[in-house]
Amino acid sequence: MTITMFGIPNCDTIKKAKKWLQAEEISFEFHDYRKQGVDEALVRGFCEELGWEQVLNKRGTTYRQLTQEQKDGLNEENAIALLVEQPAMIKRPILKVEDKLHIGFKADQYSAIFA
Repeated sequence: MTITMFGIPNCDTIKKAKKWLQAEEISFEFHDYRKQGVDEALVRGFCEELGWEQVLNKRGTTYRQLTQEQKDGLNEENAIALLVEQPAMIKRPILKVEDKLHIGFKADQYSAIFA
């Protein structure tokens, strides 16, 4: 089973998700947005499967620093461009299990994925 977790290592939710996977002895690869980067194809894939509004993290500092005009004018195309430019705005973690994407972390959710 191929498992990849996408995110940034200092994120608390990423830390919890990694800890859960390690406790369950589930091996995974970690794709660090800051080190390995993101490109339009990757972000577009996330948005097509999960919906751009789900992928965009509106709770983070980076999003809150956008101008009101940027927030009001958001649509899928400019959101994808923003997410490529500012990967910290991608909700974390995104977990790819085989060919299926999952977003966020809750222990119950991960238990169901790996049941």
